[in-house]
Amino acid sequence: VTGKVTAFKFANPHGTITLNVTEGGKAKEWHVETNAPVVLMRRGWSRTIIKPGDVVTIEGWLARDGKPYLRLRQAFDEKGNRIGTAPFGMDG
Repeated sequence: VTGKVTAFKFANPHGTITLNVTEGGKAKEWHVETNAPVVLMRRGWSRTIIKPGDVVTIEGWLARDGKPYLRLRQAFDEKGNRIGTAPFGMDG
């Protein structure tokens, strides 16, 4: 999912990223759940690594109920560079 960041909360128990994604000409709000800040920091993230207005691509596990929700696996900036140092697995 690629969209413009509207919020990034670097908070416990899990961080969240909110994206404005255009699908079929319509804007839709997507929510992305990240790991806890301590896990994010181990993988090179900080509370300022992404900011509102940044365009990012998020890869992750989709919600089973079809809602616009992902569990973060990895993220890329607008140039295609990975954000952080490694993908997140099922283990954290």
